[in-house]
Amino acid sequence: MASSVKEQQRAELHKTIWQVANDLRGSVDGWDFKSYVLGMLFYRFISENLTNYINDGERDAGSTDFDFAKMNDEEAEFAREDIVSEKGFFIRPSELFENVRQSAAKDENLNQTLQGIFKGIEGSATGTNSEADLKGLFDDLNVNSTKLGNNVAKRNAKLVKLLDAIGDLPLGGKFSDSTIDLFGDAYEYLMQMYASSAGKSGGEYYTPQEVSELLAKITTVGKTRVNKVYDPAAGSGSLLLKFAKVLGKENVGGFYGQEINLTTYNLARINMFLHDVNYENFDLALGDTLLEPHHWDDEPFEAIVSNPPYSIKWEGDANPILINDPRYAPAGVLAPKSKADLAFTMHMLHWLATNGTAAIVEFPGVLYRGGAEQKIRKYLIDNNYVDTVIQLPSDLFFGTTIGTCIIVLKKSKKTNDVLFIDGSAEFVRGGNKNKLSEANQQALLDAFTNRESTEYFTRLVDNSDIATNDYNIAVSSYVEAEDTREVIDIIELNTRIEQIVTRQTELRTSIDSIVADLEGVK
Repeated sequence: MASSVKEQQRAELHKTIWQVANDLRGSVDGWDFKSYVLGMLFYRFISENLTNYINDGERDAGSTDFDFAKMNDEEAEFAREDIVSEKGFFIRPSELFENVRQSAAKDENLNQTLQGIFKGIEGSATGTNSEADLKGLFDDLNVNSTKLGNNVAKRNAKLVKLLDAIGDLPLGGKFSDSTIDLFGDAYEYLMQMYASSAGKSGGEYYTPQEVSELLAKITTVGKTRVNKVYDPAAGSGSLLLKFAKVLGKENVGGFYGQEINLTTYNLARINMFLHDVNYENFDLALGDTLLEPHHWDDEPFEAIVSNPPYSIKWEGDANPILINDPRYAPAGVLAPKSKADLAFTMHMLHWLATNGTAAIVEFPGVLYRGGAEQKIRKYLIDNNYVDTVIQLPSDLFFGTTIGTCIIVLKKSKKTNDVLFIDGSAEFVRGGNKNKLSEANQQALLDAFTNRESTEYFTRLVDNSDIATNDYNIAVSSYVEAEDTREVIDIIELNTRIEQIVTRQTELRTSIDSIVADLEGVK
């Protein structure tokens, strides 16, 4: 039943996004369009979230008919300070999504109205502890952009349609009532709609929900709570937020991450609010993690998950200071300037707690390439930090069809071996991409937990054997692929051919006889 409700809500969401896409077609570029949908979704969410929060408090106190949305702005101002300290922001009743939507069609200055509201929401946190979490959140929702129309009237007409479409989404009384991960589903669907630009403009910033969930489950095996979770390439925040789903929001001590792309960083903060994670419980930073990490005072982290950008360039040994950085120095070598993948890996290892687990999505080349990358793998294997390597199916991620892998790191392993899991066949086809079903996820998780060798699927390999194999940690080097070709018995086949030839000869003789008889009748 829950599954059918989930699919129904997902279908409604997709239908709404498609409708808005058609309304804005020709004026808003596909990849810019996502900012309008997600931004307006966020505006509706924080309006309803704040209203429900205040209403619940007042009704619990005895005012059963209280409705914040119907208060006048002056009366509401008395509660501003308390609400900002609790929720991190404040919205005047007249500026709530539902009230603005009601009068939007008649508002000739709708674009200015919305711009003022967004500035007011961000400004409500100025000088408070939540200022950094709210600042610039609406920057990508440009209500004055010519992409919406070449004059104010046309822009406002598009904004009215946007407000109505997002407002019509049937989400229940609260966003939390929604069975689906609203933001994750919206983001994923937008990427499917604009697949060609997704690979170029942001596909690397999003990890499919099923993969995110698997990473969270891997790092929390045997645990009901983790103190802090961290992602050094946080993207839209989807990996971090899967811990809220897997463990429950109350069982995660804090959500930490860093993102280099400003637009994506804003989406990650929006995503935190959309999942009702209070500003006090997340700390997301903007900047280059490899060169200027922002969370030295917060590490180590008990759970680290990440899907860092594949093979991006970085300063590497062109910067003489980096080799002395405590994150990279232990390996004695830096990741190549043209491939920063293992720099991210070393960073995460350094910030991993002794009792923690890191699960990192990697491009396959890092598993077997030589040079500096081989030396870094040598450091990881010789010090027994690599716990498991999982080969994922191909065509899971946006922007690439290549089969990626997961490297699991631990600092307190009890054995000197690595588990290799070939999960390349663990998928179902969904639309134009492969997906990890719940059964696929469970199969990989069970293999990870059981830690046993299974023909054609898993193999435990001693670290010394990996060293002998030049520190190659590609799954295909250790797990034999099953030969699914049909086995042919040549002797049996030849016998059958002889029988067919004999039968064919008999038939020809019989046919010749019938033909001769017919000719004789003539």
